[in-house]
Amino acid sequence: MDADSPTIPKPTLTSVLFILFLRLVAISCFWFGLQYWAMLVGYSLVGAGRFDLLSLPWKVASTSLAVLFPVASLGLWIAVSWGPVIWVLAAGGQIIMYGFMPEVFGPNRLVVLLHVAVALVYVGFRATLWYEKRKRRQQVSVDLP
Repeated sequence: MDADSPTIPKPTLTSVLFILFLRLVAISCFWFGLQYWAMLVGYSLVGAGRFDLLSLPWKVASTSLAVLFPVASLGLWIAVSWGPVIWVLAAGGQIIMYGFMPEVFGPNRLVVLLHVAVALVYVGFRATLWYEKRKRRQQVSVDLP
């Protein structure tokens, strides 16, 4: 016996684009994580960024971000609720590093602007998805006396 209606709603264009957006951010997070790991093990920066050669602020920041970015990448790729939360922690760490403490970490306005842009696009997607879900509920609801 076939069901009268499908139990899973058809994904909207916005939800498909949102998943694509999350996966693009996941790829960039994975790249950031690889960069931090390469620096820490001495593969990049001609070995000058090895963990044992870094100052204390760089040791704390780079090891934290080397773990947070790949974990955020996984969460964003599989589109689970904790992925954006971990991304906010990692992006917030870089924003604090490069935006508020440039005397310690050096200025990098591009990274700060890109993280802010990604956050604004994410909020826009979430607002649009909320509006679509609200609109869909109103169409389906039946008022019984």
